[in-house]
Amino acid sequence: MRHIERHRTHRIGWLRAAVLGANDGIVSTASLVLGVAAAGASSKSILITGVAGLVAGAMSMAAGEYVSVSSQADTERADLDRERKELATDPRHEHEELSAIYVGRGLDAGLASEVSSQLMDHDALGAHARDELGISEALTARPVQAALASAGTFSVGAVLPLLVVLLVPVSALMWVVSASSLVFLAVLGSLAARAGGASVITAAARVTFWGALAMALTAGVGALFGAGA
Repeated sequence: MRHIERHRTHRIGWLRAAVLGANDGIVSTASLVLGVAAAGASSKSILITGVAGLVAGAMSMAAGEYVSVSSQADTERADLDRERKELATDPRHEHEELSAIYVGRGLDAGLASEVSSQLMDHDALGAHARDELGISEALTARPVQAALASAGTFSVGAVLPLLVVLLVPVSALMWVVSASSLVFLAVLGSLAARAGGASVITAAARVTFWGALAMALTAGVGALFGAGA
């Protein structure tokens, strides 16, 4: 019977960027809204602040992810270029290097040498990239994918507290934004954990705690400056 295993490591790149984007969208926008509301701003000012935060945050997330992941991709390419040159100039040493890796993983020297020979005959660079450098197709850096995922999910996350601002009167805004944002964060953490095969409770508690802390601190600063105005 054919057995097909389903793993989740191929989701790591986009899942990390997506969760980070949505989490930041909710937390930063809700915190901005609470900080401005605590300072006594009008409903219109609160909404304008939230929208500005959405646009600025989405662009910042996209740029940050692109630059960060591009740097990772540059490093990977540089390592692969170096490995390609070493394979061309000193294949014997590279064979010994790969064999030593397999010996360290539990193979005897003869089998490790044979495995190295067969893998290098098939795809020398691929074998060294995977087993020496730790670079694989599933985990390779994808800057554009990370940037788009972060910007898109940040925008989706930021829209949620803004919808609350549109629907709720200023008098109840702080409590409703706080409560709804914590619910949004808990749901986000649960979905991310389920997609990645991790603990739902742990993930939900983690994002909820840090979100609550961020909103409380921002609201406190807003209240402090509002009282001094």
